[in-house]
Amino acid sequence: MTEFKRRSLIAAVGASAALSAVPRALSQIANYPNRPIRIVIGFAPGGLTDAYGRLFADQIAAKLGQPCVVENRPGAGGNIAIDSVVRAPADGYTILGTTTGAVWQNRVLYRKLPFDLAKDIDPVCVFPSGPLVVVVPERLGARNWDEFVAWSRKNQSTMGSYAPASYPHVLAETLNKRLGANMQVVHYKGEAPMWVDMGSGQLQVAVGSYQAATTVMNKGFRAIAVTGASRSPKLPDTPTLLEQGLKAPIAALEGGLAFSMRSGTPLEILEMLSRIAVEGNETPRAKALRESFAIPTATGGRAEALRMWKEDAPIWIKEVEALGVKLD
Repeated sequence: MTEFKRRSLIAAVGASAALSAVPRALSQIANYPNRPIRIVIGFAPGGLTDAYGRLFADQIAAKLGQPCVVENRPGAGGNIAIDSVVRAPADGYTILGTTTGAVWQNRVLYRKLPFDLAKDIDPVCVFPSGPLVVVVPERLGARNWDEFVAWSRKNQSTMGSYAPASYPHVLAETLNKRLGANMQVVHYKGEAPMWVDMGSGQLQVAVGSYQAATTVMNKGFRAIAVTGASRSPKLPDTPTLLEQGLKAPIAALEGGLAFSMRSGTPLEILEMLSRIAVEGNETPRAKALRESFAIPTATGGRAEALRMWKEDAPIWIKEVEALGVKLD
């Protein structure tokens, strides 16, 4: 066989294989879903990620006619949930629900991971978390951010974090490395247990969603700041960290609740699920959730998630690298 004929035969076989794969892929999409879908949440029940996971699950089930179940798998900074999704088939039946911090900052917080977060997951959507609330006990005497920073420089204290790589984790490291505080970070498997310890006096500061923070506010605790670029609609008199002069990059950063799937999942499935999330923005239940958690914006779907992956993720990663934080 001449070299020309050999190459022609290889090309023909390759083209035939590619063409035969197309109807098989289309057939997979046409039959999707034909069994229950699973959403793996990287946190314990009771927090915002879990609330969005259950909302999204019900939206998917209603639209696609198959059960969609939520499985909470907290621990290891979200890596247990991520690992279970990465190990699942890329067939559209397993969704990861976690924070953007877990899928972005974990890339540099951990030296050794059994997966590559830059390659192994593909976003579906990001649900905004809205302004988070910085809460301290009234007994500290700190009525604003500057007074709390001054107090934290003189006193050893603990900050609650609902997960490694979360906003409060990065904020605590910023206090220590940039502002001279003496802050120990205590990581929890979600917001609910963190606020329980805050209420019992075991923490000196905690940062989290408005709805979860209300479990302790007005019970001897005070909101001294909110995160992000704008004030919380529920706390219009509480200034942002930016307004109070925090110049560290964390002051302007806003994360969210990232829902993604294993890379290799058919694009049609990723976009189908994204459309379900966007179409569900204006349902009464979605509106009620955002109202309860004081979230002024809704998800922009996969297009917005891809923008965040490209533009926002590198900023978060660079900030964590600059702080020199490692968890293993």
